[in-house]
Amino acid sequence: MRIDSVRLVAVGSTNPVKIAAVRAVLGPLAPHAVFEGVGVASNVADQPFGDEDTIRGARTRAEAARVALDADLGVGIEGGCVETTDGMRTCAWAAAVDRDGVHGTGGSLAMPLPASVARDIRAGAELGHAMDALVQQHNTKHGAGAVGILTGGLVDRQRAYEVLVTYAVAPWLTPEYWP
Repeated sequence: MRIDSVRLVAVGSTNPVKIAAVRAVLGPLAPHAVFEGVGVASNVADQPFGDEDTIRGARTRAEAARVALDADLGVGIEGGCVETTDGMRTCAWAAAVDRDGVHGTGGSLAMPLPASVARDIRAGAELGHAMDALVQQHNTKHGAGAVGILTGGLVDRQRAYEVLVTYAVAPWLTPEYWP
């Protein structure tokens, strides 16, 4: 599938930040495409731990969204946390899949979390709720998110997700390298 032939892109979320990130990356490449978000299950915990679970969540969302809307391309974005010897860090992954089963995955967004946030997550909170408690706001994951808050706005959540989505769609950007 050529990226410029895509007519419908299904994003496996109704989060406006995730939909906007996918649109920002793919809109110029697929100028006739419509972008729709759809709520689908990730089939991982609400707060995934480790890169493997987070990747699985992103792939599941991409596949489920593509099927749910019978789209040319499905994209899923999933955020998680990883325990390291230095404490807890974030991770985020994007996955894309087309009708022919071609898929790509891209990730990063690895940054340390404050001890109080890590403690809340270990106690069962999702990262978004732990960040809400830290800054005493509501629903920060639909705005700046942890990355925006913890970088003092230097990096915003949408821009960070745009990089992940770009990595995930590499097989369609340079198909000559992906037999």
